[in-house]
Amino acid sequence: MTKDEMIALMASESGISKRQASEALQAFMAGVTTQLKKGQKVSFAGFGTFTISKRKARIGRNPQTGASINIPATKVPVFRAGKHLKLAVKK
Repeated sequence: MTKDEMIALMASESGISKRQASEALQAFMAGVTTQLKKGQKVSFAGFGTFTISKRKARIGRNPQTGASINIPATKVPVFRAGKHLKLAVKK
């Protein structure tokens, strides 16, 4: 599903215009992004939780040359599905 398809679905399900749905989706994504940047987790009961995971620095290999490369430490966003979402997908 693309962003445009999600906006159309949100608009039809909630009875609002596509523009309003687009603004709501943008606000949602901005809110989640802002909280994750602050190091906070964003949790929706039954749906899931967005968190930040820290990856340690490590040494990797270039698959073409086999040369060692240093991979720096980084933070990555992680989504963990909640119970109700898991059950809904299983059906």
